[in-house]
Order: sequence, then C-alpha cells, then structure tokens
Amino acid sequence: MSTRTTIQLASGAEGRWTNPGAARAVVCVNGGTAAAAPGTWSASLEWLVAKLGQQHPSLGLLEVRYRIKSWRRLELCIEDAEAAIAAAKAGGAGEVALLGFSMGGAVAVHVAADPAVSTVIALAPWFYDQLDLAPLDGRRLAVFHGALDRGLPGIPGVAPSLSRRGYELARARGIDAERTIIP
Repeated sequence: MSTRTTIQLASGAEGRWTNPGAARAVVCVNGGTAAAAPGTWSASLEWLVAKLGQQHPSLGLLEVRYRIKSWRRLELCIEDAEAAIAAAKAGGAGEVALLGFSMGGAVAVHVAADPAVSTVIALAPWFYDQLDLAPLDGRRLAVFHGALDRGLPGIPGVAPSLSRRGYELARARGIDAERTIIP
C-alpha cells in the first residue's frame, strides 16, 4: 500500500506525495486551461500515480496542484513545478524525473535544467512553437501521444502534431528523445 501525504510547496501550491522519502522521485505536473482557474488535482495523474506507486514502492511520486492552472499564467505553474523539484530534493531525492501531461509538458521543459532532473516524460504535451528546449540539453525526453488526441468544443486538447514538432526540434538539438504514438 502506498503512503500519500499532502504538503505545502514553497510557492504556495500544494504537493501530494506517494511514497515520500525515496532516493528517486517523479514530479508530476498537469494541464491547464485558458481561464485563470484555481488549481485542481488531475484525475488522470491521480490514477497513474496510484498505479505507479503500488508497482514501484521505492519510487517517490509528487503530484503538483498549481495555484492557478492556466497557460495564460504559465509563469506561476513553472514556479510551482520548481518548488516541487525543491521539495523532492529536500525529501531525499537525488534524481528527479518530470512527468508532464498536456500543458504540464511545457512546464516540465521549462524546469528541466535543474541539476537533479534526468528525464522528462511528456504525455500528450503542449510544446508550443516558442518553447525553449535548451533546458532539456543533457537530459532524456520521452513523448507519448494518442493518435486521435485533439481538442473538442469546450475541452482543451493537444494534437499529436504539436508534440511531433517539439520532438523533432529536440532531436535537432541533439537531445536524447523518443516519441511514441499510441494508436
């Protein structure tokens, strides 16, 4: 059974640990919306973290609940992710992977330059055209995207073409990157 603990991050956001105190941790950052809405826990990440936490009890997983979950306030989401990395390191993690879902993919790239970060795992990531990929230099990038993903009326979504462009630019920079399309 996985241990879960909610903590206050230095940015004012919340973090939720599964298997705290591990030497290796995954910081999980979720998506957002256009509107400046209060942060919520991601149901998708909750499900994934519950499964991973049970299967890998020696791996710490730290979910981030942003203060504001909006790509129009991306700088706040980035601060929250930075605070989560700091909390993971303070909790004993010497190596950190970042798992970003949708907008969280861009957030993860922004904060990947931290020396403890070894890998960015991006699930249906929003890699917008101006995203600076330099923080990925020297790190691994794994992109997973559903072949049919896209936005629907009233529901934000990320088309696979956006992750493909980001992946191709990362490869062109010499970043160790893989991209998997899920049929």
